[in-house]
Amino acid sequence: MDLSNENVLHIQKNGIEYLQFKKLLEYQKEINHAYSLGLDKNYGRTEEKQKWKQNFQELCWAIDSKVEHLVSTSQEHTDEVKIVKKKEEQEKYPKTDGLITNQKDILLSTINADCILVLFFDPVKKVIANTHSGWRGTLQRIVSKTVQKMKKELECDPKDIIACICPSIRKCHFEVEKEVKDYFEKEFQDIEELQEIIEETIPNQKWHIDTVKINQILLQKEGLKLENIIDSGICSVCHSDLIHSYRVEKQGYKRNTALIELK
Repeated sequence: MDLSNENVLHIQKNGIEYLQFKKLLEYQKEINHAYSLGLDKNYGRTEEKQKWKQNFQELCWAIDSKVEHLVSTSQEHTDEVKIVKKKEEQEKYPKTDGLITNQKDILLSTINADCILVLFFDPVKKVIANTHSGWRGTLQRIVSKTVQKMKKELECDPKDIIACICPSIRKCHFEVEKEVKDYFEKEFQDIEELQEIIEETIPNQKWHIDTVKINQILLQKEGLKLENIIDSGICSVCHSDLIHSYRVEKQGYKRNTALIELK
């Protein structure tokens, strides 16, 4: 199945499948980026180390990058965002779920299996970021904190920032129980559209939540232009034949990766 749509291209190159955002491809002389596809690839740290490196190496080759440029984090559903000033090992970024850099040849990586990953690019200040926002990260407004850090520490103007939302679980499949629903209602009282975002599916038992919409609203509140918030529009559960999904694979689930790098 081809997942291409108005915002993303589904690419197959040298046996590797991945998505790229059309908006970011307008800057392909300045950045590399990709979101991995294919159930035969696992970018999670549960993968055997040599195979893990090979998977990343093949994807890096496909987008004309190098695995030696790779920087990743431990991703523990925190709201911690760090600035990468030079190539360092993963262990240097524990309990971190967002990375920012203005340095070339640093390939920022996040991984997911249903959670939201957001790729950021400021073409004016030449700054990139890569943020993991699962439902816990969304509750902690990590995308807001990413933009705030880009603004405060690297002088980015939010109106210049492009944010691309990778495939993730969508409202159609993100079903939660009352405890989680209550967390969202309490945290996002300031969002007018909350009644549309949280939908009861089984009276007093189950609710569906549109976490993608929440992140879009948070980005707008930080000053990003609506036209610069680009959603892949792809649900990881609906397309679990090409995208890893925790809710589908359950125990032993594997992960996808999103990559971005300044050339």
